[in-house]
Amino acid sequence: IDRFYLPLHVTAAQPLHDVMQQRAIGVVYRPATERASHYFRASLTSQFDAVFHVDETSAVIPLDEEQQFRRHETPETYPFGV
Repeated sequence: IDRFYLPLHVTAAQPLHDVMQQRAIGVVYRPATERASHYFRASLTSQFDAVFHVDETSAVIPLDEEQQFRRHETPETYPFGV
């Protein structure tokens, strides 16, 4: 199925009630502490009401097409911002 909507309070979502490992987004990658610092225990059904799955997407188009995207140089202190 390339796209679907699954409300998480229905019987079909029952297996998703289990607490599992969920990977955090936006963490600084440190291989030595990956399991402890990048994952946490969570239940999908306790966090969300539904899941939408779309197999293929495309880039968004800006609402203000006159404003041009400007590429900036990455700061030397990235990703720490110090």
